[in-house]
Amino acid sequence: MATDPAPFSFQAEKLIAALRRLPDDTPARMKKRPTKALGGLVEELMVKYQVGRASPEQTIRDHWAELVGPANAHYSHAAQIDARGRLAVLAGHAVVRNELFLHRRTIVERIRQLPGCAHVKEIHVRAG
Repeated sequence: MATDPAPFSFQAEKLIAALRRLPDDTPARMKKRPTKALGGLVEELMVKYQVGRASPEQTIRDHWAELVGPANAHYSHAAQIDARGRLAVLAGHAVVRNELFLHRRTIVERIRQLPGCAHVKEIHVRAG
């Protein structure tokens, strides 16, 4: 099994570039890292951003009108759940923001009954 040759040191690459009279544009503080396979990176990003997978945020968005009522759902939407279990909700109208703030405990109880959303502890209503 063939192994890759050991890479040259930074100083050796500078000397080789100088001997060959090639411009060396690499920054002095740049670290070279091994190249990763593209398939693994794409899969890692798809898992991280939940592309093509069911997510708790999407479940909440699908049931948003049932959770907060159609009038409030028209002027607000669920954004994302942070690591502490807080759901960020963006409300486009001050009255709706106040209404969601007053009923936040009831909304959280309804959200926790949805499949995959039991980890949501509270909602944080913001203007948006």
